[in-house]
Amino acid sequence: MPLSVFGIVIFAALLHASWNAIVKLAPDKLLTTILVATSAAVISALALPFLAQPARESWPFLAASTVLQVGYYLLVARAYRGADMSQAYPLMRGTAPLIVALVSRFWLGEQLSLAATGGVALICGGVLSLALGARGTSGKGVRAALLNAVVIASYTLVDGAGVRASGAPAAYTLWLNLLSGAPLLVWVLAARWRSFIPYARAHLPLGVVGGLGTLTSYGLALWAMTYAPVAVIAALRETSILFATAIAVFVLRERLTIGRILAALLIAAGAGVLRLA
Repeated sequence: MPLSVFGIVIFAALLHASWNAIVKLAPDKLLTTILVATSAAVISALALPFLAQPARESWPFLAASTVLQVGYYLLVARAYRGADMSQAYPLMRGTAPLIVALVSRFWLGEQLSLAATGGVALICGGVLSLALGARGTSGKGVRAALLNAVVIASYTLVDGAGVRASGAPAAYTLWLNLLSGAPLLVWVLAARWRSFIPYARAHLPLGVVGGLGTLTSYGLALWAMTYAPVAVIAALRETSILFATAIAVFVLRERLTIGRILAALLIAAGAGVLRLA
């Protein structure tokens, strides 16, 4: 993998961990998530008129991914109601790249090298080991997290194909954020407008920063998928766990356990293997 693509995906992983930390620190996780998604949608709407639009062939992929993205947000909320974030997040993020690696071979015709397969396995193993060491097991929460892993893998594969067909990765990303953020805004204004409007006013800067973070993070990952196998980018993007761990330790003052250290080493080793693959 070219060093430039590798570095950009690692930066995207940092952005992904950062906007998740914003949600983690916020007083209302659901309203903050919707505020972040809404901010990304508004930013996208403002930027789209200045860009060349995606090719017609990519619009079916955009439509399918929009439905999957909305489902993703709903399943995140369900997973976190039934299981601790320390368990649900690694289950979702660690299982999805494994599914992508298996399916992309048949759907996208991507054949990973032995080294790339090993790198994907190391990263997924490191991420999943965090879930195995977490407490607060709940059958419903675990099932929701695993179902969401399928959803994440699905929209990753759909977007991998869609962004390649679009001929315009930036515009594809902006349309995706606009189309997926709009239904969430409609829902929150219909169901919780009394609490959302004052909350949005008080936390608008956090929403804008988080919106820029999620928009840029996924946009860079989609761009990278036009230069490298989707499965490799999907796995490399999960190095966000490394940055999330650092934020948890140095910002949130959480305890750094031996299990977390070993998981971080596995993820870092996997990233190094993918760089050389």
